[in-house]
Amino acid sequence: MAKRKRKKRQHYPEHPAHPYNWGQTATVAALWLLARLPYRLGLRVGSVLGGLAYHIARERREITRRNLELCFPEKPADERERLVRENFRATGRSVVETALGWFGGPQVERMPFEVRGEEHIRSALATGRPVIMLSGHFLSVELCARRLPDDIPMVAMYKPMNKKKVMDNAMLKARRRNVNDAVSKDDTRGLLRSLKKGLPIWYAGDQDYGRKHSVFAPFFGVPAATITALGRLAKMSKASVVPLFFFRQDDGTYLIEFQPALENFPSEDDVEDATRMNRIVEDAVRRYPEQYLWMHRRFKRQEERGMDLYENGA
Repeated sequence: MAKRKRKKRQHYPEHPAHPYNWGQTATVAALWLLARLPYRLGLRVGSVLGGLAYHIARERREITRRNLELCFPEKPADERERLVRENFRATGRSVVETALGWFGGPQVERMPFEVRGEEHIRSALATGRPVIMLSGHFLSVELCARRLPDDIPMVAMYKPMNKKKVMDNAMLKARRRNVNDAVSKDDTRGLLRSLKKGLPIWYAGDQDYGRKHSVFAPFFGVPAATITALGRLAKMSKASVVPLFFFRQDDGTYLIEFQPALENFPSEDDVEDATRMNRIVEDAVRRYPEQYLWMHRRFKRQEERGMDLYENGA
């Protein structure tokens, strides 16, 4: 039998001046400029940009619309559409929040933040066991990460942007300024090393990362491919799992919320653990549904191969 040829890994240019990267370089420059705007003006600009994107970005609008239809079937159609519009405006604001998180100056330190449940993370750290901070893809994550308590260390798990090296490098530099380090989601050894050093990991497994190392667990009652890394990492490192979420509250204050460490986690069942993780994220989403990353095809893969929940235009 002939051996299958290993597919060569394509390498992409990293220099910002390379023609391939001009769009990314312009994007990073635009983020830097947005971070120079006064905070409230920047949010208004972001909200307007998000409103424009609602009309222009048809594919993302349809994905968002379909996700909300799947997750909130009990809501009237007009209420879901209002939520789609709010989500686009919040996403536009999150561009400015990301700019502030990456490039913002002293004004970030003056912004209104509330840290709630800090005793939960401190209690977990005091045990001497490694800690995994279970989170989700909420829109203000980059800004809130900058305002975590200085004496609470953190390593961010991330998905590398291999085709967008300029954006990837900008993100890594910013995250390494704001937290202790950033480690690829595929670098299990690197994640374990961080845990063994006593550095808590920020972990968000609420996206479809493919079938490999995934099980199907309900998210808002819909089967979703969910990676099992949280349970595996917790088991291998004997780590505590402390939920951590970031929200922009109705009064404009940003909330950094630590929740009590999970008890009896992980179990011996990957599906049970994935279901529990999804439910924790789901409960957080229900509090501020407009602030979640709905533009991602969360239900892209289904157990029945070939089944497409986004087939009607999304």
